[in-house]
Amino acid sequence: MDGGSADSGNKLLHVDLYIDDLEPRKGILELLRRLRPLWKEKDIELKTFTDGITNQLIGCYVGSLQDPGCVLVRLYGRMTELYVNRDQEVEMFQVFHAHGCGPQIYCSFQNGICYEFVRGTVLDDELLRQPSIYRLIAAEMGRIHSIQPKCGQPVEPLLWTKMSQFLTLVQSSINSSSAEQWCKKSPVALQEVPSIETLSDEMESLRGHLSQIDSPTVLCHNDLLTKNIIYNHKEGMVKFIDYEYADYNYQAFDIGNHFNEFAGVNDVNYSLYPSRELQRDWLTAYLESYKHSAGREVTVTEAEVTQLYIKVCKFSLASNFFWGLWAILQSQYSSIDFDFQRYAMARLNYYFEKKEEYFGLTMS
Repeated sequence: MDGGSADSGNKLLHVDLYIDDLEPRKGILELLRRLRPLWKEKDIELKTFTDGITNQLIGCYVGSLQDPGCVLVRLYGRMTELYVNRDQEVEMFQVFHAHGCGPQIYCSFQNGICYEFVRGTVLDDELLRQPSIYRLIAAEMGRIHSIQPKCGQPVEPLLWTKMSQFLTLVQSSINSSSAEQWCKKSPVALQEVPSIETLSDEMESLRGHLSQIDSPTVLCHNDLLTKNIIYNHKEGMVKFIDYEYADYNYQAFDIGNHFNEFAGVNDVNYSLYPSRELQRDWLTAYLESYKHSAGREVTVTEAEVTQLYIKVCKFSLASNFFWGLWAILQSQYSSIDFDFQRYAMARLNYYFEKKEEYFGLTMS
């Protein structure tokens, strides 16, 4: 094992350990001997969280999960290193934590990271729609979006680079398996998933349209689904977790992406997409927080809300396309028991269904 200090700049303790994802207890106990030396092995309990579809997440505690000092161990999903920048993820953990917006990261190890357990409850689809809660989420996102990059650091939006990377990986995964294997892995792939040419053309069409939309580049979470929001009822606050995709990106993408998540993950249902009224109320709370956090006049006009609403509609298309590509990729690589094929189709179908309507929205 080797290590450094987690509090000196970006230097994070690294433990040279690989944890078996099929039988993780032994490796986790070895890790905890380093992180929680006072814990007695016989008292340590592990709880596996099952709502993730990329990685394995295991809570480690003595007594209760809600007690201070609990540790979350995240084991990276198979082949995720192809499309997740783990160094960037650690940096994002540190940035969010430094601004009081996220948990402390304790260490990394060969195939994962350990971080502080955020006390509270994981949101569900019902809570997501409650005004008192969605306004907290909007305000927290406004706060995060106002975090400024380090001085002199050039900031490029993540969207097109990441989407191009997904597309390239999808192309190579198709090329490396015969059509027969592709079909076997994803029974409806050849009939339903658009061809690589169609996806490529579509991405350029999207880029052409959205590049004309003036949406600021801000610090984004980029993956704000319900399981990544922790609600603390006692303190009346929300916190966002899981920064695998956190990076600088278009403001309207982060919001549109969150609105898409109202439709759910396990059984995507776009009838749950937030109404125009809910979106406008959400956006008003967001703009108040965003302006306040940036030290600006907090008054929000109807015109400002309308303008942001239109941008968010347009960038919500990019979110559906982005996760559609991601799910095609996951259907090839992931060992997690989830119907990625069906998920890809749900996201891409809604993209094509709304494209003309949202492209047609004008700022005037």
